[in-house]
Amino acid sequence: MRVTELNRDTAPEAVDAVFAGLSARSRYLRFHSPTPRLTASARRVLVDVDGERHAAVCARIGGDPVGIARLIKTGECGAEIAVAVIDLWQRRGVGRRLLEELTAVAARMDIATLHGDVLPDNEGMLALVRKVLPGVRLTREIDTIQLSYPLAWVTAEITDADLVASLQGL
Repeated sequence: MRVTELNRDTAPEAVDAVFAGLSARSRYLRFHSPTPRLTASARRVLVDVDGERHAAVCARIGGDPVGIARLIKTGECGAEIAVAVIDLWQRRGVGRRLLEELTAVAARMDIATLHGDVLPDNEGMLALVRKVLPGVRLTREIDTIQLSYPLAWVTAEITDADLVASLQGL
């Protein structure tokens, strides 16, 4: 498996291939709604990878895109993350590798905190973030579980609530 950063030239092919490899359930878990096809506006956002406010990494096996992890800055210090792995390659280490590479990209971009929303029944993603992001804070909201992960543990203040939330593992 090879993981590389995407740019505006390489993103369209990767986005189309990964979306095509997702089942209806995987699309629902990734986009939080039934998504039988990408709208033109959603595709524009997903392929607009500039490496400054929007970065993405792509896993390829035999040259074929099998997964994408992305971050989009939300303010100066934070970024929202998302991961999608085609069904054929789920639970084979692709998501782990993508998320590890994405955290390295985030650190280079001086991002202090990663965050995102996960559907409660997306057990695979919840297990992945617990493995790859030690101490990730998961907070149950009405329809989602919000994740928050400070990249700079050395300078981050770890509260009792962080430790309890990590141990409880929602």
